[in-house]
Amino acid sequence: MAKRPPHSAGPFVTPALVPTARPATNPAPAGKPDPADLYAALDLGTNSCRMLIAQPKGSQFHVVDSFSKSVQLGAGLESSGKLSRNSMARTVGALKICQKKLRHHEVKRMRLVATEACRRATNSAEFLKLVTRETGLDLEIIKPEEEARFAVISCAPLVSVNTEQLLVVDIGGGSTELVWIDLSRVPKVDRPRAIMRLHTGFDSKDSEFPAAKVVDWISVPLGVATLRDQFNDVDDDGARFALMSWFFEENLAEFTPYIDADQVRAGFQIVGTSGTVTTVAASHLGLKRYDRNKVDGLRMTSDQIDHVIQGYLHMGPEGRRADPRIGKDRHALIMSGAAILQALLRVWPTDRLSVADRGLREGLLYAQMSSDGVLEEGPY
Repeated sequence: MAKRPPHSAGPFVTPALVPTARPATNPAPAGKPDPADLYAALDLGTNSCRMLIAQPKGSQFHVVDSFSKSVQLGAGLESSGKLSRNSMARTVGALKICQKKLRHHEVKRMRLVATEACRRATNSAEFLKLVTRETGLDLEIIKPEEEARFAVISCAPLVSVNTEQLLVVDIGGGSTELVWIDLSRVPKVDRPRAIMRLHTGFDSKDSEFPAAKVVDWISVPLGVATLRDQFNDVDDDGARFALMSWFFEENLAEFTPYIDADQVRAGFQIVGTSGTVTTVAASHLGLKRYDRNKVDGLRMTSDQIDHVIQGYLHMGPEGRRADPRIGKDRHALIMSGAAILQALLRVWPTDRLSVADRGLREGLLYAQMSSDGVLEEGPY
């Protein structure tokens, strides 16, 4: 069964400003930016190591440099409970590249975090010491609630002003975070700002401002890598997909903020942030080369999503491996992610999903920049 972590807030800097548009991902203007203006955010997950280096620009930020690599840190974790030597070596190699980028840009302000694989591994302390010794980087393992909060903050600009019930879903490599937010008592124009006020935690607190109420949240210890590993022994492609989707739905039994679908059908929005969601969107659009500007903020119907997933099943493993829309790093994980996505759309009453090409790294950047007061206030 899914385990609901304790509601422990942990350190969190106040994101005072709401980003009013998607963060700019094009490089900043020519010329090396002033290191004093730069911030970095690194997300080490179960499958991937990703980093952004950015500078504030208005109410958003410009990405100056980035890094993303599939390191499969959690490979074999399900069976052994430990991070393997090979996985740690691959990850340290990736982190050395990140360290070189940070040093090249002379970045001083940064937040470098690790998530589910390091939370679960019995030898995570040994791994963190290895990282520090080999790269000089100090990683911190954040709790599920903090991970979920950063994802929610990053997705705030994608929330419709007509949304009264919001479900933010972050499908990771080792876990999936779901946060249900009630916005019905918040004036429409203030809804993005109200979501950002969740920086103090998910427990409701007295406030002079209209409050977004977190009805429920959960961290399911199943992501694209861990769910795939659970059913690696099933040879039939279609049967494996069906079993993964059913198993994930079973693990949602403790997360039932609204039983009566008719209560929330009007004004309900799901925002999905993950490589799975963006890959499905890219497949739907027929993109031969990924274009974030076309994917981030796209709204897909449940029929469109199902059509893409059925296409993946029809391709089979070999076809998915050769499909340029899926990519070499994603083909082995796309069906477990699709199984999670299908289960979510089966359980909750919506025919549309908003695609977010943003998440933990963007949330980390916005929080740091807002805390320092370097983001300009924009119209909400």
